[in-house]
Amino acid sequence: MLVTELSVHFNKIFAAVLFLSFSVFAQSYPDKKVDDLLRKGIDKIINQNYDEAKTIFSELDKQRGDLPLGKIYLAATEIAQSYDYQIPFNHKLITNYLETAKDISNNLLEKDERNLWNKYFLALTEGYIAYYDAIRGSWLQAISTGLSSISLFEDILENDSSFHDAYIAIGTYKYWKSAKTEFLNWLPFIDDEKDLGIKLLSSAVKNSSYNYHLAVNSLIWIYIDRERYADAIELAGKALDKYPDSRIFRWGLARAYENINPQKSIKEYFNVLKSYPDTLKSNRINEVTLKHIIAQQYYKLGKMSDAKKLCEEILSIKNYSEYEKDKLESRLKRVQKLYKELNSY
Repeated sequence: MLVTELSVHFNKIFAAVLFLSFSVFAQSYPDKKVDDLLRKGIDKIINQNYDEAKTIFSELDKQRGDLPLGKIYLAATEIAQSYDYQIPFNHKLITNYLETAKDISNNLLEKDERNLWNKYFLALTEGYIAYYDAIRGSWLQAISTGLSSISLFEDILENDSSFHDAYIAIGTYKYWKSAKTEFLNWLPFIDDEKDLGIKLLSSAVKNSSYNYHLAVNSLIWIYIDRERYADAIELAGKALDKYPDSRIFRWGLARAYENINPQKSIKEYFNVLKSYPDTLKSNRINEVTLKHIIAQQYYKLGKMSDAKKLCEEILSIKNYSEYEKDKLESRLKRVQKLYKELNSY
């Protein structure tokens, strides 16, 4: 029986959404040099040019060590690269960046608690800490820190409703919190805020020219969750017009096509697979994951021989690292199950 990838990949989707929703900064930072480096560095992350991003954020940290931004985005780049490439996190380095950034943010806020940028720095730092905890499986800690981050973003909006990029984090949080607790919505103290989350994100898309693409990415996955696949495809297409090399948006486009045009979905998943650099060919996690998803789309189309061929390619892989074995254990069992089904035809 075909296994749906939406539930299988929810952790990956949610992590990507968290990364994007917390990777925001309002308007433009008053220091033009800081603003310029942030713009350039974040574009490098979105286009997977991680070494160039690290160089830019290291320069930012060197020039403005009094601000936490350089360290926040150095951590963000490390996390994004490890997550994208499916390689172990440099936990010591990432933790050092984020804890130092939090200390700087708290010190700035103590000196001037009315400064919205100082509050923003702490919200952003705690958002990244929550995200990092979540993708490592520390969900209770992630929820606690995430709530603190969202609270700070809400405080910012109470003081300045034009701080539109804060809507991205809040809207994303409200939607997914409600979506994953729908079974509790009948209780009087549990609000269904999915529509509000979409409204906030839509507002960010319309008003946030600087980081509107981050709201777009969150909406892509929300539309998929709502089964509004045509809307997701349209949004992903616009994002790819701006960032044609971005795997983040390509994954979303491929997933949206699964339910309305599996053949196009296959094409886009192959594009994602081919987009990884040659230096990662020995990394089997993304290869296995994508080939398994594509095999399921072939199965859906009745192309059993194509699906079987991909399963055979996966099952022929040997010499996994311990890290890869741990990450792929469940998926490889599902590949074997699918292969067994295919052999019955």
